Amino acid sequence: MFSKSSKPSAKAGAKPPVQPARAATPSIISTDLRIVGDLNSDGEIQVDGAVDGDIRSRVLLVGETAHIKGEIIADAVRVHGHVNGQIKANTVSLATTAHVIGDILHENLSIEKGAFLEGHCRRMNERVDLSEGAGKITLLLKGTEQDILPIPEKA
Repeated sequence: MFSKSSKPSAKAGAKPPVQPARAATPSIISTDLRIVGDLNSDGEIQVDGAVDGDIRSRVLLVGETAHIKGEIIADAVRVHGHVNGQIKANTVSLATTAHVIGDILHENLSIEKGAFLEGHCRRMNERVDLSEGAGKITLLLKGTEQDILPIPEKA
């Protein structure tokens, strides 16, 4: 147990042990930054500045000084600042200082006293899918009036 023999700690050419995956550091949009364009992240985004564009992330924190104009799609959204656009998330929380103009599609919704919301709230039965291409719908309509079946009248 306490011998003086020396054993090499690692064999030559051996690979180091695999480290467990750590959560990425949140991406922060500071108060002096204005972004025009869409943001996509697999992690967490904290916005304290201005964003003109859509945001897609796992977690989004909208700070008190934030101004977002665009659609938000996330797993969880916490709003303290201004959002002008639709929010689609599994969990949405509006703080007292929140100012939201737009519809909220949610699974869980909490609104603190004093929060401002102008729009419709609708509970979703399915969870938000954050995978690439999810939520995009391509619709092609072709035909004439003869192709459309009339709606039967109720008797």
